Amino acid sequence: MRIGALPPARRVWIFDLDNTLHDARPHIFPSMHAQMNAYLRRRFGVDEAGADAMRRFFWQRYGTTLKGLMRHYDEDPRAFLRETHRFPALEAMVVGENALRHALERLAGTRLVFSNAPRHYVEDVLRLLGVAHLFHAVYTIESARYAAKPALTGFRVLLRRHDFDPRRCALVDDSLPNLRAAKRLGMSTVWVSAEPRSAPFVDLRVASVVELPRRLARAGD
Repeated sequence: MRIGALPPARRVWIFDLDNTLHDARPHIFPSMHAQMNAYLRRRFGVDEAGADAMRRFFWQRYGTTLKGLMRHYDEDPRAFLRETHRFPALEAMVVGENALRHALERLAGTRLVFSNAPRHYVEDVLRLLGVAHLFHAVYTIESARYAAKPALTGFRVLLRRHDFDPRRCALVDDSLPNLRAAKRLGMSTVWVSAEPRSAPFVDLRVASVVELPRRLARAGD
């Protein structure tokens, strides 16, 4: 992995949020999907089955429901994100690992978050995980002009804003399409997944971000 050959202070770690720094599958994603379905029912007058089918279709075709709505219906992204990311009980819904903060502290260099979620949600989750202070910057769907990963728009905004050479950067993400896009730009790639398979554009696979410092050291750091 190219980033492992760089001096630690030169490394740039770019982390996804959901299912990378915490597990959104048990509580947050089901609630988010229910909120999106409710939004689609109100917006289009469809029943639950119709809303669910529309959400799934847009997600499968465009990567996010929002992108499909913007493309086909000129949807206001701010209204959609405001109505579909409401979590009054978020503290009880976030599933993190106790060792996450220590693992991030061991990764020398610059650390950033780059998420397809809205800023208010991203900042709340990072605060609840107790790691917000460990990141130099946070990039969200608003930062990417609502062009979610794996579109290259947000990556390029991030790289230009900090004048980063992508060869100094590693994307740490649970999504293979996102990692493929990062590799196209010249970044190193870390896939957060328990799956035994890999992909030609994945440099390193870890079951958890907590493993990353140890695996990097084992590979020669």
